[in-house]
Amino acid sequence: MASESSDPAGREDLDERLLEKLLAEAHTAAPMDLPELVNRCARAIGVDSVVVYLVDIQQRHLVPLTHGLPTIDLDASTAGWAYRTLDMRVEEHGNGVLTAWLPLVDGVERLGILGVRTVLLDPVRLRRCRMLGSVLAMAITSKRAYSDSFARHSRTEPMDVPAEMLRALLPPRTIGSEHAVSTAVLEPAYHIGGDAFDHSLTQSTLHAAIFDAMGHNLASGLTTAVALAGCRNARRAGAELPELVDTIDQALGQWLPDQYCTGIVTQLDLTEGIFRWCNCGHPPPLLIRGKEVVDAALERTPQPPMGLPAQFATEPRAAYEVALEPGDRVLLYTDGVTESRIEGGAEFGLHRFTDSIIRGAAAGELAPEALRRIIHSILDLQRNVLRDDATLLLIEWRSPRPRPGGPVGASARVTRA
Repeated sequence: MASESSDPAGREDLDERLLEKLLAEAHTAAPMDLPELVNRCARAIGVDSVVVYLVDIQQRHLVPLTHGLPTIDLDASTAGWAYRTLDMRVEEHGNGVLTAWLPLVDGVERLGILGVRTVLLDPVRLRRCRMLGSVLAMAITSKRAYSDSFARHSRTEPMDVPAEMLRALLPPRTIGSEHAVSTAVLEPAYHIGGDAFDHSLTQSTLHAAIFDAMGHNLASGLTTAVALAGCRNARRAGAELPELVDTIDQALGQWLPDQYCTGIVTQLDLTEGIFRWCNCGHPPPLLIRGKEVVDAALERTPQPPMGLPAQFATEPRAAYEVALEPGDRVLLYTDGVTESRIEGGAEFGLHRFTDSIIRGAAAGELAPEALRRIIHSILDLQRNVLRDDATLLLIEWRSPRPRPGGPVGASARVTRA
């Protein structure tokens, strides 16, 4: 429902200057002041109101920053559709008022939705709303690291201490560039004990890792925290994957000698699509090509978990390498996914897991949305109760550069510490 703007040029310039002033205030405003600031921006934009909705930790609901408004079901609403597809959606009400739902995104990380009520949605107003959304996304991302307000809005139940500790160490749920994206989910959201993920981007490489510590308590969380720290420390020093794992082995052996964790650390060359990984006692990654999971594509010789077991290994750490094709996705997961129990007591299993992956791939959804649907299908089959942590991390290589084909793994190489 868009039409040409009827704003006189002078009024348009005035609103632009006022909007710029208000947007500058967003970076210094306290988190609890953002709803009022957004209302002032709405007047400068020329719309009736703007409401900010943030997604909850489990990505099931959109929660308004403005008190008194109801939450929105993400899977059964127009606003949720805009979040899921990252595309604007407009609702027309009987009184002639429109509600435009615009995704609230920081880079590729989905934060929530903007709900804009207006009687006129022309190109000028729409551009201003998108400008407001971009600034708010950056402001929210920068403020939620030190503000409890956003954490409270994203939670629907209390969080235990091990989960609180690990959540504080996790990176954004989704990162990416024009060449690749990495996205992850972690359940049970409020009671995780030893699972974690990590990912980071440089100009040439996407780094990603997944960890699963022994046990399900605070000691498990501490083990994972040390593994995360060791991983980042070695990565930032420029270490190759075998040396990176060796750093984690030594850190765990020194500080937590009775603990260990399984995990996979990876690197993806953003230009060439060369995927390298080191698997330490973990379920092998899955390669999703087109609408199928390629059988055993990334299975290699198992290596011991990180920590104490590594001290008794007879072989040095090894990293493997394959060339991906554009559009390929690599899925890392913890055994809490496949070993969980569905209603009736049967194990969820790898077959059901890969079947849910194939259905998600066939739907042609964005990587973060595909992962959200997969974890929800697993939770729904188990009535939202998991016996162990379940973590998924999905890497997608997007480069359009063609490369001569060949069997997966045919040119695989191995490097050792």
